[in-house]
Amino acid sequence: MTWLFSPPSFDDFIRLLKAWRFWSVGVLIGGLIGAAVYYVAPPPYRAHATVLVDFNMEQAWPQETDREQFYYLGRETQKLEEIAFSDAVMEAVVVFTPQVSVMELRDEKLSLGQPGDGGWHFYAEDNDPKQAEVLASAWANAFTQQVTAQVASAEGLNSFIEVTVTQAANLPVERSIAFSTYLFTGMIGFLALASILVLFFDFGQKSTASQ
Repeated sequence: MTWLFSPPSFDDFIRLLKAWRFWSVGVLIGGLIGAAVYYVAPPPYRAHATVLVDFNMEQAWPQETDREQFYYLGRETQKLEEIAFSDAVMEAVVVFTPQVSVMELRDEKLSLGQPGDGGWHFYAEDNDPKQAEVLASAWANAFTQQVTAQVASAEGLNSFIEVTVTQAANLPVERSIAFSTYLFTGMIGFLALASILVLFFDFGQKSTASQ
């Protein structure tokens, strides 16, 4: 047990380097394990729609400092994020996909990509690529309509905010986790386990010899 918690020695590194054949085979085995997991239990598909959000800060705060404009941008961005996941927007999305509940949309299927001044990416995940595309498109359109309505009626949003759907049809759809990520994770995981086994196996030999 003391050996397990002792700092690594130079001999430990030498033993690991000498096992280069084992590492070569380990990389192959780890990659195959990662590939097998990918095909047996593949990640869901992910589609994303894009909405252009323009805060028009120069018009909204023409006389203010950069610091005040920064706080304005943060405050309005937070408001828009809340609208994106609001009941009104979620219920509008459910109309297009009645088999999916609002809770599933919020907790599992929908996510925003780094909102700010510019393009907002509305991501949707589903095991069916067509369903993922429908969810992303419906979410982007529902968000745009809700924000436009609130800006027009002056309900908590600055009147200079403009939102425009720039991509909501023929959306790019791909797996939420790349195949290469599974390969890399499999290889790294197997090599980490193999490193422990090489050292432990050598330690067992040394202990046997000492007895």
